[in-house]
Amino acid sequence: MHPYETIELDINNNIATLWLNRPEVRNAFNNHMIAELMDCLQSIEHQPEITAVILRGRGKAFCAGADIQWMKSFSSLSYQEDFQENMHLARCFYMIYTLSKPTIALVHGAAFGGANGLLAACDMAYCLSDTKFAFSEVKIGIIPATISPYIVKRIGEFNARELMLTGRRFSGEEAARRGLVNTAFLLPEALEKHVQQMVQELKTSAPGAMNSCKELIFNITKSNNFNETIDYTARMIADARASEEGQEGMSAFLEKRQPNWVASAGVN
Repeated sequence: MHPYETIELDINNNIATLWLNRPEVRNAFNNHMIAELMDCLQSIEHQPEITAVILRGRGKAFCAGADIQWMKSFSSLSYQEDFQENMHLARCFYMIYTLSKPTIALVHGAAFGGANGLLAACDMAYCLSDTKFAFSEVKIGIIPATISPYIVKRIGEFNARELMLTGRRFSGEEAARRGLVNTAFLLPEALEKHVQQMVQELKTSAPGAMNSCKELIFNITKSNNFNETIDYTARMIADARASEEGQEGMSAFLEKRQPNWVASAGVN
């Protein structure tokens, strides 16, 4: 893997920590960072030894949204060029959302505009209580379009209406109440401890089963037709039980021992 200019990747004990690394601009993203994020995520996807991914930011903020200099360049783009830039960002969010491995966003300082797409596309998100959030696009005459599928999934239609239409800033505590993040913590050390606890929990889960679980949730939430999900969900659990992991997990449960993936992960 080549060295990156706008992000960093640390892999320790089978956990990948992906750092946004432009602290001088509060990790604001541009097309270069987006391309590097996608390249890194694609690489992570093909490393079976990686159990989970933590997304976080260097410096004083998680991410301040789109880089101002990058935004200025939009005025010189044709409509089709602008569309392609937006598609690139939308694909980045989708890549995070559909990554086969569990993803955790660890948020501090600020998460403005498109930064919320990064965290909302993750499976879990945690923040400090004093983190500032905003869907501020309407304040400059645009809309939070590419992040909207993930925001609306997390907080629901009418929470999204209030926060997106007003564009107002809100705290980490409110973000937790609204469901944008799972939990807000007063102290950094409490946040770090909780994320490590979640990582340990993930290490005791079967990797293939977690992948299938993410696929299951993705597919059943695509459709509101419960008749369509009956056959699908029945087949998914049958496939899981017949799998090597399913057989090992059930045997370990009945034999009152740890399954082999827990033993190999070194988790007590």
